[in-house]
Amino acid sequence: MDLLFFNANQVVTCAADGAAAKYGKDMNDLRVIEGGAVGIKDGKIVYVGDSDGVTFKDADRAINAEGKVLLPGFVDSHTHLVFAGAREKEFARRIAGETYAEIGASGGGINTTVKAVRAASKVELTEYALHRLDSCLEFGTTTVEIKTGYGLDEENEKKMLEVINELRALHVVEIVPTFLGAHVVPFDYKERRDEYMRLLLDVLIPHAAEHKLARFVDVFIEQNAYTIEEARAICAKAKDLGFEIKIHADQITAGGGAELAAEFGAASADHLDHTSPEGRAAMKQSGTVATLLPGVSLFLGEPFPDARPLIDEGLAVALATDANPGSCMSENIQLMMSMAAMRMHMTVEETISAVTINGAAALRMSGTHGSLEVGKQADVLMFDVPTYERIPYHFGINHLSGVVKNGNVVMEKRYANA
Repeated sequence: MDLLFFNANQVVTCAADGAAAKYGKDMNDLRVIEGGAVGIKDGKIVYVGDSDGVTFKDADRAINAEGKVLLPGFVDSHTHLVFAGAREKEFARRIAGETYAEIGASGGGINTTVKAVRAASKVELTEYALHRLDSCLEFGTTTVEIKTGYGLDEENEKKMLEVINELRALHVVEIVPTFLGAHVVPFDYKERRDEYMRLLLDVLIPHAAEHKLARFVDVFIEQNAYTIEEARAICAKAKDLGFEIKIHADQITAGGGAELAAEFGAASADHLDHTSPEGRAAMKQSGTVATLLPGVSLFLGEPFPDARPLIDEGLAVALATDANPGSCMSENIQLMMSMAAMRMHMTVEETISAVTINGAAALRMSGTHGSLEVGKQADVLMFDVPTYERIPYHFGINHLSGVVKNGNVVMEKRYANA
């Protein structure tokens, strides 16, 4: 073996026995090994079990994990990390009493970010995103999805796709690109909505397919974004060109986004603050992962989505940061776990499943990512805590002491926060 962790207080495997995700009550079954060990060779996990079953002499490097907890690398399946121009001034205005809608009507909101992205060079966007990826890694995210959606014209959506793909070779965090040209209708197309739809359907989605620049196509369905009919046309085009589907669904109203996600067999439907029972039932039937975004609720001062109906009805729930400049300026996925446990009626075990195996399932990657099982990619986190419950319980503190990505140690710390 190249690397061996042994003598860990707990190895939290999150194993799903070959299932695509952990559904319903199975999210509470983390398959924990007390006093466990994890062995790694050539970037893959080759041993998971009792420390008694292996010796440190079997490895080129052995790490005594006594007093620590090992988990799979976290998978953040919904972010908007590539952008320019933070919006702290708008944040201060909203805290002082202005509404999100009022800020948008005055020319702020997403338009602020679109203008900044259009003005930024690829080099600038790359530099900004690399710093944010560093923050992701600091909190244990080893795989992250990144969306376009702040260019919103031909030149700048292509620019964002290029930046996201170039980042894949520049950072150890694994990046999954998503095309979100259908984020909102851009301000300079407000009177030419049909023209922008044609740009999406005839130019940008085919461009992303031809050059293999994205794995997913996403669309935001809401009264101030895209209609069900428009989203159906976008999803149909994307499916025809070989893309997987993701949907921003039911964030503000129960607008049928969950049902459309199920109709197209989407990998995930995200937000779901107002999803109907019919939408939940449709998602269960299609196996679509329900991705909840607690950071948005905290940031905007909105009620948190209740995870209990989703889990109790047998769906697979994931948690993600939705890291973005307008509604959740945070890359801290550990904080999302704490909020989900404290405000969304999720058990500690469910929050862990939601950022590991189910986060991977939301990206169609659970066959290789999201759990500590023999044959899977060796993405391992070491936490300086005695039990896994301590991670969301002692919130606001980064408990991470080590990260292995694809078999390589990419972060080590020598201090304890527990």
